[in-house]
Amino acid sequence: MSQPEEPQSEVSIGETRLTLLGTAHVSRVSALKVRRLIESGEYDAVAVELCRSRFGALTDPKSLSQMDLFSVIRQGRVYMVVASLALSAYQQRLADQFGIEPGAEQRMALRLAQERGLPVLLIDREIGVTLRRISAGLNWWKRYSLFVGLIAAMLTTEDVTEDEVERLKEGDVLETAFAEFAQDRRDLYVPLIEERDRYMAARLREESGRSGARRVLAVIGVGHLKGVARCLEEDQTDPQARIAELEQVPPPSRWPKLLPWIILVLVVGGLAYGFLQSPQLGWDLVRDWVLITGGLCALGTLVAGGHPLTVVSAFLAAPLTTLHPAIGAGMVTGAVELSLRKPSVADFSRLRTEVGTLRGWWRNRVARVFLVFLLSTLGAALGTYLGGFRIADRLLG
Repeated sequence: MSQPEEPQSEVSIGETRLTLLGTAHVSRVSALKVRRLIESGEYDAVAVELCRSRFGALTDPKSLSQMDLFSVIRQGRVYMVVASLALSAYQQRLADQFGIEPGAEQRMALRLAQERGLPVLLIDREIGVTLRRISAGLNWWKRYSLFVGLIAAMLTTEDVTEDEVERLKEGDVLETAFAEFAQDRRDLYVPLIEERDRYMAARLREESGRSGARRVLAVIGVGHLKGVARCLEEDQTDPQARIAELEQVPPPSRWPKLLPWIILVLVVGGLAYGFLQSPQLGWDLVRDWVLITGGLCALGTLVAGGHPLTVVSAFLAAPLTTLHPAIGAGMVTGAVELSLRKPSVADFSRLRTEVGTLRGWWRNRVARVFLVFLLSTLGAALGTYLGGFRIADRLLG
C-alpha cells in the first residue's frame, strides 16, 4: 500500500515562488519527501520551522555546555529552561518509541542544504518567546498546573498514546506536547499555532526579500500549512512590524508585582505590633518566622540533594529573601549550589537525556541546580504563608 503524499502549497511573493511542504515530525515519509524535493535542484533556498535556539540545539549537541547558569538563575529564567528541557524529554520519548528522531525532516533539510550550499532560512519564533506568551495568557493556577504537568510528563515512562500520535501527524509537535497535560487546549492554540502561523509567514516574506531567492522550499509542520499559506496571501502588514508585534511579551498583571510588597508590609507590620505589645512577644514572632521560613526552605533544599552548605544558606537566606520582593530564596540557593558543585562538560552533554528520569535530576549537577532552585523556592513560599498565618494567630489569639 503506497504512503500518502505530504501536502504542499505554492505561493508567490513578488518574484519569489514558495513551496510550502507540510510534514509530520515523526514520519520517515516526510523526511524522504524533503530529500526528494531538495535533490530535484529546483530550489535555491530552504526555510525550516526552527528558531535560532532550536537550530543550535539540533545542529550543535554541545550548545548546552555554553549556557551560563549564573545568568539563568539571576535573570529568573530557570522555569523557562526547565520547560524547554521537559519538551526535549517528551521528544526523546518519541524517539525511543518510534525509532526516529522528531524533526527528522528538519535535519534532512539542514543537511542537504549544507551539502548543496543553499541558504537556510530560520522562520519560527524563539521558543522562549512562545513560552512566555503562553504563560502571560494563563492565570496563576493554569500556569502552575501547566508547569507541574510538564515536569510530570517529563518523568513518565509511558508510551505516547495513539491519539497523541495522530495529533503529531496532523498538527504541531509543540502543541501536542503541551496538549498532553494541558487542561484546556484552547488556551494554547493562539500562541502555539495561530501566532506562529502569522510569524512564519512574516519571516518568509522578510527572508525571501533579503536572500533574493527565486524558489524557496519551506519545510513546516502540516498543522501550520493552511494557516501560513493564508497569511502569506492575505496579510499585507509590513513583515518587520508583524514580527515585532508577535515577539512582544505582554506585561504581567499588577498583582504578582504587588503581592510581595503586601506580604512585606503585613509581616513587618505584624512583627512591629508584636514588639509594641511586649518585647518577648516580638522576639517570639521573629523566632517563629525564622524557623518556619528558613526550616521549610532548608527542607526543600535538602530534598533536592543540595550540598550541606547550600542547606545552611537556605535556612539563613529564606527569612530575609521572603521579605525582599526582588530577591528569591532560589536565587541564593541555586548560586551557592552552583559554586560548591560546578557541573562538568559531561553533565551538560547528558542533561537532555538524564532529565527524562527521576533519578537523573539528582545525579546530573546541572539538573540538581535547577532542582535546588525550584524546591527551595517552593519551601520558602510555603514558609511565607505559614509563617504569616502563625504571626496572625499569635497576635489575634
